Amino acid sequence: MNIIEKTDEEILEIAHPMWADLVKYSNEGNYGAFTRNFSSTLIMGANEIEMGKQFARSELAKNLSPDYDYLGIIRRGEHVTVLYKQRSTTKPGEWLGRLVLGYENGKVKIFGATIF
Repeated sequence: MNIIEKTDEEILEIAHPMWADLVKYSNEGNYGAFTRNFSSTLIMGANEIEMGKQFARSELAKNLSPDYDYLGIIRRGEHVTVLYKQRSTTKPGEWLGRLVLGYENGKVKIFGATIF
């Protein structure tokens, strides 16, 4: 199955809990839980030591607000990108959150997750 064939509602039922988990586990600095839904290709590029340094150095990564706004979905190829307006609990302003989802071995996995 290709995830782009799902309706927006079906995608959001999957994406919102995954995004909420990323926010929670980023705030906690919990690498194992943070990466548990990553695709194999993303996990190979997500070096535990480097991610640990990022969690330790980034005020934003440790202080993400659990309140976010969904902005939209972009479908391309075999992936969807779900966009969020993300806030911090300590820094003023807003950031763009990007969650890329697709199928791997019959399960929806995270192929990319960033905050700009």
